[in-house]
Amino acid sequence: MTDEHKTATLTVDGKSYELPIFSPTAGPDVIDIRKLYAQAGVFTYDPGFTSTASCDSTITYIDGDAGILLHRGYPIDQLAGKSHYLEVCYLLMYGELPSATELEDFEARITNHTMIHEQMNYLFRGFRRDAAPMAVMVGVVGAMSAFYPDSTDVSDPWQREVASIRMIAKMPTIAAMAYKYTIGQPFVYPRNDLDYASNFLSMCFAVPAEDYQVNPILSRAMDRIFTLHADHEQNASTSTVRLASSSGANPFACIAAGIACLWGPAHGGANQACLEMLKEIGTPDRIPEFIARAKDKNDPFRLMGFGHRVYKNTDPRAKVLKESADEVLDLLGIEDNPTLQVARELEKAALADPYFIEKKLFPNVDFYSGIILEAMGFPTSMFTPIFALARTVGWVSQWKEMIGDPQNKIGRPRQLYQGDTQRDYVDVEDR
Repeated sequence: MTDEHKTATLTVDGKSYELPIFSPTAGPDVIDIRKLYAQAGVFTYDPGFTSTASCDSTITYIDGDAGILLHRGYPIDQLAGKSHYLEVCYLLMYGELPSATELEDFEARITNHTMIHEQMNYLFRGFRRDAAPMAVMVGVVGAMSAFYPDSTDVSDPWQREVASIRMIAKMPTIAAMAYKYTIGQPFVYPRNDLDYASNFLSMCFAVPAEDYQVNPILSRAMDRIFTLHADHEQNASTSTVRLASSSGANPFACIAAGIACLWGPAHGGANQACLEMLKEIGTPDRIPEFIARAKDKNDPFRLMGFGHRVYKNTDPRAKVLKESADEVLDLLGIEDNPTLQVARELEKAALADPYFIEKKLFPNVDFYSGIILEAMGFPTSMFTPIFALARTVGWVSQWKEMIGDPQNKIGRPRQLYQGDTQRDYVDVEDR
């Protein structure tokens, strides 16, 4: 809301302009510059939009300095420790924790939409067998509008609701099918008797030749990974979804755009990069060498999975996921996996090192999610698709919020033009 008693004064060429200040319920005040160009004829310059609020939102709040992540006001550690993914989905989408009846109805709607259109099986077979699962997901999700045209009208609230449920329900099926396709195994259909996380594990690891029982410890760990990645405020992929949706594009195209953005190694590939680093270290006896390199200012090497760009203290998601990581490693063991041996020893070494303690370079959520997924048997190529699966509800919630915002208008960033000014065309024979 606007604080009528607070304004900022900007002086341009000797003329002053009063700019309103918005005071949020949490976080720093925001200067309203929407009329700046009309009044003063100037733009602001903010590459990466790191100092610009692109929207107002009631979904997620992050205080990186204090290590706080709230979904609709609820701390992430409480949600991950006491709730489960589909309940958090309901919270993100509708703003409140559900009653028992509401949760049962929501879970039933998700469960009954997990199957995908049978003709989409042929779409998968159009990809090369060695195609990256993320490439498959971008294509398949983008094509959903061709298979579900009855939920593409963004002006219809009911169609928006149907599209939202469909995407949250079908994304695990699509991700699992992308995985099965790349390893040459038959698709495993979803099962209505399994919970969300267990169903995903079943579709990834079951085979038609034998029964598959989902271990509850692994299912709980997967559910926590989903919960801890459900939303993270206005990050690159979420902003991409919002920007795409501002044009009125159908919801499946918008989510496909978010998946494509998440695909970038600077965004969704952090846990994959962490596992690749652990494999580069190779054996626990080489850990001191790599820790020394991480401390060397002249060495470009840095420990992946430690510290966080947003969280300057501790990652509030990491503590909860560490519990699951310990449970999974105790269950599955690390004796035959040198990568997990390195992970456990590196964690101990970093947590005890004064340098890392002083710099607040603690293991983050990517470190723990990476070692959990490695222990479960997922290849690193599946790490980002699983991230996309979990983040779908965040994208959907942000998309729905934006569509329902009366201030919504098509995104149109400005630029600081540094190119040539007008030039006259020269005929080719005179050049």
